[in-house]
Amino acid sequence: MYEGFICVAERSALARNAAISRSVGAYEVAIFDCDGELFALENACPHQGGPLVEGSVEQGVVTCPWHAWRFDLRTGCMTLGDFARVARFAVRIDEGRIWLSEEPIEE
Repeated sequence: MYEGFICVAERSALARNAAISRSVGAYEVAIFDCDGELFALENACPHQGGPLVEGSVEQGVVTCPWHAWRFDLRTGCMTLGDFARVARFAVRIDEGRIWLSEEPIEE
């Protein structure tokens, strides 16, 4: 439906303030619902690969469950300095389905 995007789930599969993961090409992507707004990040903390989908989310920031590295859902940047970031994916909602960009968003 959208060039460069892939349908990954029904919108109803992602509860409010929850997260799910899906494969998008070579990437495992975590999709977060943060107060009804959706964000998608690569599902691997750059520190040691912790699954961000299992992390806690507060005020638009996900905390890695392994070593507590924190990333802004909007930018993918680490909150304590700019030395680490995770890839972000564009998200679209159409006709009750979640669509993700097939490649990370270029900065």
